[in-house]
Amino acid sequence: MRACVATTVHHPEDARIMHRQIRALLDAGHEVTYVAPFTYFNVTPAMGLTAIDVGRHAAYGRARAALRRGVKGADLLIVHEYRLLRMLPHRRPPVVWDVREEVTPKQLARTGRRHQVITPAVVPEATLVSPSPPPPGDARVVHIGRLSTERGVSELIGLAERLVPHGVRLDLIGAAAREARPLLRDAQRVGLLDWYGYVPLRHALRMAEGALAGLSLADDTVRTLPTKIMDYMGRGLPVITTPQGAALVEATGCGLVVPVDVDAVLNAVLELKGDPERRTRLGALGHAEARMRHHWPDHATAFVRRAESWAALPTHALAV
Repeated sequence: MRACVATTVHHPEDARIMHRQIRALLDAGHEVTYVAPFTYFNVTPAMGLTAIDVGRHAAYGRARAALRRGVKGADLLIVHEYRLLRMLPHRRPPVVWDVREEVTPKQLARTGRRHQVITPAVVPEATLVSPSPPPPGDARVVHIGRLSTERGVSELIGLAERLVPHGVRLDLIGAAAREARPLLRDAQRVGLLDWYGYVPLRHALRMAEGALAGLSLADDTVRTLPTKIMDYMGRGLPVITTPQGAALVEATGCGLVVPVDVDAVLNAVLELKGDPERRTRLGALGHAEARMRHHWPDHATAFVRRAESWAALPTHALAV
C-alpha cells in the first residue's frame, strides 16, 4: 500500500503523525509520502519516506498542489486538519480525516458521509511506555508538549518562580507559540527554568523520567484529553492536571487534579515532594494503566489493518 499523510500545521515530528501512524505503516512494509512543513520547522525528513515540503498554513493553491503531488500513485490519503478537506484534488484515493482540532458534530457527521474519520474511539491516543522507568524523584517537575497561552505558559513560568525556594526545577520540553517565546527566554535567562524547545519524542520521554511529576495545564478553551498525560503515565510519573485530564487521572488514581492556578499547582507539587511513598504509588498506578491500555505498539497493528481496509474502498471523484 502507498499512503499519503498530510498536514500544514503540525510539526513534522508530531508524535501521533510521525512516531505512531507513519512509523506503524513503514514498519508494516508500506510506502509513505509525507506532506508537511519541513522547512518551516527546520526538520530533515526521516529515512524511508518520501517527503513533500509545504509552507506552514499554506494557502489554498500551494496546499492543494502539494496534495496533488502527494496522492500520485497513492492508495490512501490521511489528512490531519479539517481545512485540507477543502483542498482535495479531484483525482485522489480514499480519504481519511484524523480529527485533531475542536469540531462540531455537524462537521463530523458531514465528513463521515464522504470520508473515513479517525477519532480516539477509532484509533486511541497512546504513548510509548517504558518497561521499567525509575521512581519519581524530588528535584524537578516536567512539562512535555507545545507551550502557549491556552496551554498555561504564564502559569508554568509563575510556578517555576515559586518553586525556586523549595529546590525544585521546572523542565519545559516542547516548542512554543510565537507569543510565548520571549517570556520563556526571559525566564530561562534569569535561571527560573530550563526550556529545551522541541525535542524528538523518544528523547523527550527519556528526559521526563525520574521527575517528581508531569504537568498538564490548560484553560477552558482546551476540551480534549492531552496526550502528554499518557506520556507521563508511561514514564511512571505522578500527573498534575487541570480538569481536561480529570477523568483518566481520577479513574486511574495516578495524580492530582487542580484548577489553572499557580497556588493550586504549587501546593500539589509540594504535597508530592513531601510524600515520597505517595508519589511512587501514584507513578506506579499510572504506569500499570498505561502499559495495559495506552502502549502504542499494542494498537499499531489494528491501525495498519484499518488503513489497509480503507485503501481498498472505492475512490471518490469530488472534493468536499
